[in-house]
Amino acid sequence: MKIDTKKDGNSLLINLEGRLDTNTFQDLEKEIADLDGIKKITFDFEKLDYISSAGLRVLLTCQKKMNNISGTMIIKNVKEEIQEVFDMTGFSDILTIK
Repeated sequence: MKIDTKKDGNSLLINLEGRLDTNTFQDLEKEIADLDGIKKITFDFEKLDYISSAGLRVLLTCQKKMNNISGTMIIKNVKEEIQEVFDMTGFSDILTIK
C-alpha cells in the first residue's frame, strides 16, 4: 500500500493506494500515531482497492481519536466494493463518508 500525506495547518489529507489489510495496516497506524495539532483528517480512498478488518480497526481508532479532541474525520472517493464493506459492518453509520 502507498500512503501519501499532506498537512495544511490543522488539516491532514491522507491518500491511500492499494490494499489496507493485515500486511499494511501498521503503516497507516504509524501515520496517525501523532496527530498533535490536527483537527481534521480527510482520507482519500480513490485508489484504495481493498480494506480488511484490520484496516477498519485503524479507521475506528482514528475516528475515536478525532472525537476525543472534537475534531472531524472524513472519508471520500470510496469505491463501491469498499462502500459495501462499510455498509455490511455498520461502519457507514459510524464514519463520515462523502
